[in-house]
Amino acid sequence: MSSGSAAPSATTAPTAPANPRSRVIAASLVGTTIEFYDFYVYATAAVLVFPVLFFPTGNETTALLSSFAVFGAAMVARPIGAVIFGHFGDRFGRKATLVASLLTMGIATFVIGLLPTYDAIGWWAALLLLVLRLAQGFALGGEWSGAALVATENAPKGKRAWYGTFPQLGAPIGFIIANGVFLIINFALPHPDGTAQRSAEFLEWGWRVPFLFSAVMVIVGLWVRLKLVESATFAKAEKTGAIHKFPLGEVVRRHWRPLILGTFIMLATYVLFYLMTSFTLSYGTKATAEGARAAAEAAGAPFDAATYVAGLGFGYTDFVIMQIIGVIFFGIFTLLSGPLADSIGRRKLLIWVTAAIAVFGLLFNVFLLPAGDPKFTGALTQAFLILGFMLMGATFGPMGAVLPELFPTNVRYTGSAISYNVSSILGAALAPIVAVALWAAAGGQPWLVGVYLTGMSVLTLIALLLSKETKDVDYETNIGLGATGSL
Repeated sequence: MSSGSAAPSATTAPTAPANPRSRVIAASLVGTTIEFYDFYVYATAAVLVFPVLFFPTGNETTALLSSFAVFGAAMVARPIGAVIFGHFGDRFGRKATLVASLLTMGIATFVIGLLPTYDAIGWWAALLLLVLRLAQGFALGGEWSGAALVATENAPKGKRAWYGTFPQLGAPIGFIIANGVFLIINFALPHPDGTAQRSAEFLEWGWRVPFLFSAVMVIVGLWVRLKLVESATFAKAEKTGAIHKFPLGEVVRRHWRPLILGTFIMLATYVLFYLMTSFTLSYGTKATAEGARAAAEAAGAPFDAATYVAGLGFGYTDFVIMQIIGVIFFGIFTLLSGPLADSIGRRKLLIWVTAAIAVFGLLFNVFLLPAGDPKFTGALTQAFLILGFMLMGATFGPMGAVLPELFPTNVRYTGSAISYNVSSILGAALAPIVAVALWAAAGGQPWLVGVYLTGMSVLTLIALLLSKETKDVDYETNIGLGATGSL
């Protein structure tokens, strides 16, 4: 027997991975949980608080559209953040970039909690809110891709999609924490009867607490991320000279096709995500025509049924609890999607799920119209939320692996970040605004909003059909070309 078959000595025993599994999961999950918490806190305030305190236009729909416009402005900043954070992440490593994105997001969110309102400083309040919202979007532009790379570049062979679901799980967890904090505040403060469920105390100071609370979560996230070391994959790219001084130029020149495909692969996910969170909260808590008429008569105010855009008439607390029940299914299906994508492939799974989302969009009027029996309306709405969030988990979970796998190591941060965040403009930035406009155009019915979701799903299906399966991409060899065109 040759010496090569001898048992390894103690000095050649395999070493432990640089980032243990528990550290990888914690770093990718905790950071995105905080980032999505911050984003959801703003989304909730954009419906409940900001139209009243920052955009007092005198018209409910106009005020809501103004609030959503600032909400969507962050999506415009996200691609800029993707380019900046992607540049540093691909040049100098993932760790420092992730720490910087988390700090930026946390500081911006905390300061929003300190802002004076329109009554104090006029339209300067809205301008400052816009600036801080842009900072939030800028930070989120670099956060997701870094977390996805930490998870997938440290994943065991054959489990990359499973590991890639952990940063994705930050979305449902962040949603539950953010809305849970708002619910606790709502229960703790006295509030009047009615659908808005907003007391004077809530509008005066209660809404600020979730924004200020983010500081505690950021400290926890920083502590976890500072313990990370760079992945072996990135270290190999450095060692082989594959790192570029200008990753953006490299990804546009050599990888423009996956850049475009990745953007549209993510599109339906974004539209569904923001319809299920922001739009449904607006639609669900807006008074029905009958409720609005009764409130106007009680207040001695005029009521114009022809121009009123009706909703389902749920109280804020009731509807958010219904959303949280749906988001539990979001989390479950996010986790389930990872092993399934590792088994049958990302592309096949996403094609089936996206087709289901297209069908789901055609059923909005089946689930979301007020019925004669309020209990039946509640049951249909809850079923809608559960089904929508199940589809959300099934499509969002595999994205943590799919988008990074489209690009080699030396431009993986930049490429996946740009695809993810440009898609946020086409999907998330426009979705709440388009949805409110379509809701109004349909006379208070949601069917046009559903058709919009179906149309975006068709675009995603086309991108999936034009793409290739990435399940068997080898991170060890897919390092990318150096500046001279060779490894």
